[in-house]
Amino acid sequence: MTKLKIKTGDTVRVITGDNKGQEGIVQRVFKEKNKVIVEGVNMVSKHQKPSAANPQGGIVKQEAAIHISNLSLLTEDGKTTRVGYRVEGGQKVRFAKKSDKAI
Repeated sequence: MTKLKIKTGDTVRVITGDNKGQEGIVQRVFKEKNKVIVEGVNMVSKHQKPSAANPQGGIVKQEAAIHISNLSLLTEDGKTTRVGYRVEGGQKVRFAKKSDKAI
């Protein structure tokens, strides 16, 4: 299993595919599949059967997983960047390669 450089809570931009250019916050990471769910990105329509919680049923819009290779991390100033690791003060930290700042 590979080390994923994008974590829950990161702000990312889609760099390729149907949703190119969209931005959002990572809500969930599926490490074994190398996929993440990003808030408001890759929306799909799902048919839902009536239940106690939703007695009407119907079609619901929700986010689908998107492959991690289609995403790029955003810096504070809104630019895409790659992620690196280094040791600072005995702690391993992620840093933005474009701005060289710790994330």
